[in-house]
Order: sequence, then structure tokens, then C-alpha cells
Amino acid sequence: MAKRTRTPAAPPAAARKKPRKPATRKRPGPLASAGREFQKLVDIMARLRGPAGCPWDREQTIASLRGFLLEETYEVLNAIDRGDHASLMGEIGDLLFEGVFLAQIELDEGRFNVADSLRAINAKLVRRHPHIFGTGASGVQTSGQVLEQWEQIKAREQQDAGERRSLLRGVPAAMPSLLRAHEIGARVAAVGFDWARTADVVGKIEEEVSELRGAVAGEGLDRSEEEMGDLLFSIANLARKLGIEPESALRKANDKFSARFEALEHAFESRGQSIHDATLEEMEAEWQRVKSQRS
Repeated sequence: MAKRTRTPAAPPAAARKKPRKPATRKRPGPLASAGREFQKLVDIMARLRGPAGCPWDREQTIASLRGFLLEETYEVLNAIDRGDHASLMGEIGDLLFEGVFLAQIELDEGRFNVADSLRAINAKLVRRHPHIFGTGASGVQTSGQVLEQWEQIKAREQQDAGERRSLLRGVPAAMPSLLRAHEIGARVAAVGFDWARTADVVGKIEEEVSELRGAVAGEGLDRSEEEMGDLLFSIANLARKLGIEPESALRKANDKFSARFEALEHAFESRGQSIHDATLEEMEAEWQRVKSQRS
């Protein structure tokens, strides 16, 4: 007699449930990613400066990095001026690298590390923005009020540290002079020491042009230099009043002039004529033609 096959009992309901899909790992947010990538940069820099690291990186000092820091800063500015956001992404990374490089050298010499720098700027930003991070009402509503409050807090910090109080303390002497003039004007304007109207600055520029004209006419080179400095300082302040960053404006003017002059050179070359043999009248005529085509 054939054996009866026993039908297996149905599994319990819980066992019949479909297996769960593995939990999808949430992609970290941009802030978490930034922290990880920043730490990776710090680790790379430590390795480059380590005992088995790169000979060139190990030889650098904070003084030798000055030129590279300036170069990277100007490359960031150039990308901003061109509106080239893809380049700006990379240039910001290069600029951050220079900061990490400097901090690593300081760590190697036992002074501080990059975390100390980050703590310092974080604390400063919180301390100087009480209207954002404070607990009470501040009454600060406008950008002008923010700048005035910033300078007041900064002056108080200098006093607490036993330093001589000065609005202009800390404006780097190594800044490009036009940008430094802009910064000096902005700082004193924050406490109300400023022209009331933009038109007043234009009047000051006209006054300085007149004084420069007089110096050029017969007061000597030293006097002309002084008056030229006064004129440039006034122009930097006019840019500030108009909301224009003067270094950026001058960079654009330099680029525009350079492009037009190269076109002028090319025009003479295309005719088999050297620009060195052209008369001023010929160059001026070609310059006006180039300007009309590129305006």
C-alpha cells in the first residue's frame, strides 16, 4: 500500500511575510559631507608633511607660501569676475588647501592646529552677531547697523585684551593699496565718518584733480605723487559709496584694455605692418575701430 505523502503545514503568518529590503542608507547632507572632505584634506596634508611625505611640501614655510596664497586668492577673484562657477568650485578648494597647509606648518612647529583656527572663527562669528545668536532683542535691522555693531564689538574686544583701540587696527598693510583704501573708508564710515552723499565724493574727486593739475604744472614730483594718492583714495571711496569693489572694477578695465590692444596688434600684423612702425595717429584710428566693434 502506497505511503500517503503528508502535506506540510502552512508556515505561521509571521514566517510568510516577505523578507524586508535592506534599509537604504541615507546620503549624508552637504554639511556632513563637507566635514568628511575637510578632514580628508587635513589628513592628506599631514601625510604630505610627514616623515615619509613629499620633499617639496616638507620644505615649505609660512613665508614661502605667501606667493601661493596670493596667487590662489586672485584666481578665486578671477573666476568670480568671469562668472565661471565650475572654475570657482576648484579655486575655492585650492584656497582652502593653502589655509590647511599653513595650519599644518604651525602644528608641526607646535603652535596651533587647523581645529584651533576653526574654533577661533566660529567663536568670532557668533560673538559678533549677537542679533542672530543672542537671546535678547538687538534692534539691528540693516547692513549699516550690522557693520557699526561689528566695529563696536571689535573695539570692545581690543580694549578687553589691553590693546589700543583703533578702527583701523588690523587693516593689512600688505593688501593691494586700492582695496586697502576701500577697506579704510568702509571702517570709518561704519561710525559715521563719511560723505553724506555720493555727489559729495564726486566733488572731492574734482577738487583732487584740480590740485593734481596744479602739482603737475610746477610743484615737483613729490607733490604730484601726494596729490595722485589723494585722488586714488577718493576714487576708492566713490567706488565704495556706489557699492563697487574697486579692485574688481580695475581688473575688468585692465582685461578690457588688454583685449582691445591685442586686437589692435593683430590688425596691424594682418596687414603686414609692425605696431612698432605705426604712427600714433594710425594706432588711434585702429583703436577707435576696435572699440566700435567690441562695445
